[in-house]
Amino acid sequence: MLRGNALAKVDEKGRLKVPASFRSVLEPQYGGEFFVTSLRGDCVLVYPVQVYAELEARLIQASKFEPVVRKLRTSLNYFGQSSSMDPQGRVLIHPLLRERASIDGEVAVLGQQNHLEVWNRSKFEQQLERDPLTDEDLKELATLGF
Repeated sequence: MLRGNALAKVDEKGRLKVPASFRSVLEPQYGGEFFVTSLRGDCVLVYPVQVYAELEARLIQASKFEPVVRKLRTSLNYFGQSSSMDPQGRVLIHPLLRERASIDGEVAVLGQQNHLEVWNRSKFEQQLERDPLTDEDLKELATLGF
């Protein structure tokens, strides 16, 4: 299970050094093959290939003519690229996605149970301030059983 967060660096070649706490889970459970993509271009989603294949299977089952499904497919493919972890634990992030999400230097890497989410650290902290978890959100979560 990928949980928590860690700070990491993206080098000048666009390679994310996967934090050891996440690497120790990813390598034994999933290996070193990933699909690196985004939904909106604001952050990077690093999916182990097996996890992404499950999402892809659901996309294949969905109607090709459903507009929201087409949007999702388009976004995932536009920003997406396969990537292999190198022996130093680095994963390449596509230049287009790096630029769009401002991924360079120090980044925040969040465990999202079965994949990683990578954010420009300062943008992420600004977003947390702009859109904090509110009491209304907590009430809604309570109705969902959390």
